[in-house]
This record gives sequence, C-alpha cells and structure tokens, in this order.
Amino acid sequence: MKYTPELHNIQRARQRITGVVYHTPLARNIALSEKFGANIMLKREDLQEVRSYKIRGAYNKIMSLTEEQRSKGVVCASAGNHAQGVAYACKALNIKGVIFMPNPTPLQKRGQVKMFGKDAVEVILTGDTFDDAFKDAMIYCKENDMTFIHPFNDEKVIEGQATVGLDILNDVDSPIDYLFVPIGGGGLASGVGSVFKMISPETKVIGVEPVGAASMKNSIDAGEVLELSEIDTFADGVAVRKPGDLTYKICKEVLDEIVVVPEGHICGTILNLYNQSAIVVEPAGAISVAALDFYKDQIKGKNVVCVISGSNNDITRMEEIKERALLYEGLKHYFIVRFPQRAGALREFLEHVLGPNDDISHFEYKRKTAREKGPAVIGIELCDPADFNPLIERMTTRGITFEYLNDRPDLFQFLI
Repeated sequence: MKYTPELHNIQRARQRITGVVYHTPLARNIALSEKFGANIMLKREDLQEVRSYKIRGAYNKIMSLTEEQRSKGVVCASAGNHAQGVAYACKALNIKGVIFMPNPTPLQKRGQVKMFGKDAVEVILTGDTFDDAFKDAMIYCKENDMTFIHPFNDEKVIEGQATVGLDILNDVDSPIDYLFVPIGGGGLASGVGSVFKMISPETKVIGVEPVGAASMKNSIDAGEVLELSEIDTFADGVAVRKPGDLTYKICKEVLDEIVVVPEGHICGTILNLYNQSAIVVEPAGAISVAALDFYKDQIKGKNVVCVISGSNNDITRMEEIKERALLYEGLKHYFIVRFPQRAGALREFLEHVLGPNDDISHFEYKRKTAREKGPAVIGIELCDPADFNPLIERMTTRGITFEYLNDRPDLFQFLI
C-alpha cells in the first residue's frame, strides 16, 4: 500500500495534540550563527514536557484509536523517547500501556517512562537493541489482542511528527534554505520532509544519521529496505537496524540528501552546545547540529534550521561523551608502554617524552606483581592534535617500546 502524508491530515493531527504538545521555540543560536556565517535556528523539541518530539506522534496515534481499541490497551517498543510519549498519553487518557525497552536504555530514560506513565504503564526490559524489543513487543501484542503503537512506521505517528514542520514554517519570516533533521527509523524525517516538500519545496531537507547506525542511507543507496547486521547503540535515539517500509518510501522522495556523522563528532557537539549555549541534549538531539560541519561551505549566508529532537541524556554518560569527543578530535591517545628495564625510565618518560602541554590522564600497570617488568597502559591528553607526531618521535628517539591502542579497537575496548 502506497501512503503519502497529506496536509489536511497533518493539520488534523495538530488539532488533536493541541493542549498537550507545546509549540516549542524556533530560536536563533548566536554561537552557531557566528561560527558558520549563517542564520542558524534551532527547533527546540527538547523543551517538550517529555523532552522530545515523540509525544506528537504517540499522542496523535492513540487519540485516533477507537474506544474498543483503547479499552484493550496499547503496546510499544522504544529506546526511550517514544516510550515516554506513549507513557504520557496512557496516563493522560487513562489507557493501559505495556512498554518494551532494550536493556542498554539509559536509567534516566527508564525512570522518565515510569514518572510519566505512573500506574498506567508496565515496563519490560528485553534484548540489546530497539529491534530486539520490537520483536518481543509484537509477540506480546498479538497474544494479548492489544494495539501496537509503532515509534515510526505508522501513518498517524508520521502525521503527528510532521506537525514539527508546520510549527517551523509558521514561525519564520524568511524562506528556509536548509533543514537538518535526525533519522532513526525515519518518522520525523518523513513527516517533516513531507511538509516542507508541500509548503516550502525550495528548502533543501537533509537527513542525518550516525555512522554506526546508518540504516536509512544504506537502504536508499541500495534501493530497498535493508537491515544492518550490527549497529553502534551509543546514539540510542537514532540507533535502528532497519527503517520502516513506509518511512523508507517517504524519505526516498522528500529528503534531498542524507549525511552520516561520526559518534565522536556528535559527542563534541553535545559538549559545545552545553558549554556555549547551556543547551543539554542527548546524542540524537545533537546530531542535526553536528551535521553543520559537513555543510559549512554550502550554508554560509543561508537560513538554516536544525531540529533538536530530544534532551533525555543520562548525566552519568558525560564521562563517556567527553572521552569519545577527545578521541575523535585527536586529543586523547592510549598506549601500551614497556619501559626499559633500568632505574629512572619512568622519570625520563615524564621529563623528556611528554611535551610541555601534554597530560597523563590514565596510568595503569597491567601486571599487579613485579611492576618494574610489566607493561603500563598510559592515556595522554594533548592540547592540540598537531602535538601527536612530535610525541611519537620523542618516544621512538628515546627507545620506548610501545603499542598504539587507538587504532586497535579489539585491545582498546578490552584494556580501557
């Protein structure tokens, strides 16, 4: 069945969700505008009650159900944000909800689901990815004759997410040249992209995916829906193995391009948004802004909108976010070092190998006994990526035996 979002259905969705969903700000960001020489505006969906745009699609879908369907309850699978939207809707409408979430879902998101759903929802943790949770949820849904609320591959969900596009276009006085929108399963991108193609066809709509979970780009490039065998779940809000068949068909028509962004660059963007603009976002929420660096020449002097999709970030992840950012930017390097077996070797390393601005941020002997004969894992933080080659030269000149770990993900993940 071919489905194309229609404007009157999207406008009806906006009427359904009015009073529950905020009309979030479209705010010019000074720091980003100055950096890129453009007028950069952020659509702040992180300021929704449930801290993401997902409430739009979930509420629109549940409101469209019959009384009989609502009485039997609803089921969903989600890595976090969709679950919160469904939980909020269930509590508001007094509907029973069962929510399947993958085990790696951050504790913060699990807690938010329970907070918004209260006694109306039950949370079941299962599997390692959204797709694992999805399969179990579908089985449960069928066995209990309940309605499944899909996070993206559903007409009413897509129409609800599309209202983000209506908001943006209602809030601008000048034409938008570029729109950057995150892609997970594709519900937001297909909905918002459709609105822009109908109302503002001159806008270039750019979908953004993480390198480690670029399922939509891979599928569009291949000309068919593909399922990735492995994904990096770090950007959990956009880490989906397989896009929906509906969203795939729509995105293929309404997106001008899809760009993939390294997870490390997303981490650096999270830190910059917080440090420069006091905006707290999750990895999926930062991805549209992270994409700007890959379009810096095209967007100069243009009107640009980035959709900030969510801010459900667990503060305990900040150390990992900082670490990933430093590694990506070439400022953090790990080595296994086997010091020469002579007195003063470690002192020599500190005095003659480290540069004046280099800092040891990690030091651990890998042998607990006879340490003077065991290798050490050393993490060195630089002030400038250009300091890396001189560091390697000094280690080589001094006869230090070492193995560089950043290029060895097998050892790196095991040792660090």
